[in-house]
Amino acid sequence: MPKIYLDYAATTPVAPQVFKTIQPYFCQKFGNPASLHSFGQEALKAVDFAREKVAKFLNCQIQEIIFTSGTTESNNLAIAGVIAATSIKKPHIITTKIEHHSILEPLKYLEKHGCDVTYLSVDKEGVLNKKSVQQALKENTILVSIIYANNEIGTVQPIAEVGELIKKENEKRQKQGRGKIIFHTDAVQAIEYLNCNVQALGVDLLSFSGHKIYGPKGIGVLYIKQGTKIKKIQRGGSQEYYMRAGTLNVPGIVGLGKAIELIQSLSHKKEIIAIKKLRDKLIEGITKTISGTRLNGSKNLRLPNNANLSFAKIEGESILLHLDFEGIAVSTGSACASGSLEPSHVLLALGLSHEQAHGSIRFTLGRDTTEREINYLLKILPKIIKKLRKMSPIK
Repeated sequence: MPKIYLDYAATTPVAPQVFKTIQPYFCQKFGNPASLHSFGQEALKAVDFAREKVAKFLNCQIQEIIFTSGTTESNNLAIAGVIAATSIKKPHIITTKIEHHSILEPLKYLEKHGCDVTYLSVDKEGVLNKKSVQQALKENTILVSIIYANNEIGTVQPIAEVGELIKKENEKRQKQGRGKIIFHTDAVQAIEYLNCNVQALGVDLLSFSGHKIYGPKGIGVLYIKQGTKIKKIQRGGSQEYYMRAGTLNVPGIVGLGKAIELIQSLSHKKEIIAIKKLRDKLIEGITKTISGTRLNGSKNLRLPNNANLSFAKIEGESILLHLDFEGIAVSTGSACASGSLEPSHVLLALGLSHEQAHGSIRFTLGRDTTEREINYLLKILPKIIKKLRKMSPIK
């Protein structure tokens, strides 16, 4: 039985080049970069080199890169840090209904503690209309946080256009002597495939993780534009320009730096073309051979590796388990697998019914995905769907 992994949006394997690069930093080059002796300085040099790589990739200054434990921490620091730095009694935040939980849950918490939050709707394809951001602005708006590419349906948002809108708004505020609006984007799914030049995007804060780009788990980045009003939320040391206390994860940082280097290579650009071709084959093969299916999200404004589909009259978890039995790993579009009876908030925001949302599966491809694997999926999946529909109480 083959072992086929189609859940790259959840995590990626560590690339062999990355693994080789980080190995010495576990046993031979193990110093604490905060130490002044040669062991520590050797580790610090490696951290600085990785920071330079990330800064060059994002087109920002070295000191604007803060290493964290992952995107969840970066998102929490971005949101809570901005709120901690404001003197406005009831600050207003704008976000969307399709954000990751690491954005939505901190915002729900802040709502209970005096913040005003606007959750913008998206269209039926999961795309935000930038005009809705303009319409949502208030006198007390201090932060806008919009995901760059959605983790479930892969839709890409007009971040650069929103960035330009906020820039113009801030120019007006500056003339009026008012505080600026800070713009944050969760770019964890976008970092491998989309332009993440922070100057072009017009963002003040940007988050991503290493394990989504063939780097190690447990390492992330928060880009903080110089001059952005933000306070640390973790205390205990002076690391990361006094923004994030704690001993640096040297192997993780080194690995993230190498992973960033690899996704800028010419070979990676060729891999993206190949991945998109296989993704399109998957979507076409499923929608043409299996009745009662629908593609969730935009057909064009989506990541090249993402295919999220709903299968009528079946629970997504049943499809997932049957595929896993056949050696194929995917993700369900429903939150039920995590112990919740609620369907995906992202799919509901698109206008899907609870039944449609529960019957969704996310297929995400990666650099190791082959045409043979896609052919095997297209051979196995129709049989599974036919079997499950015969068993389904939903008619």
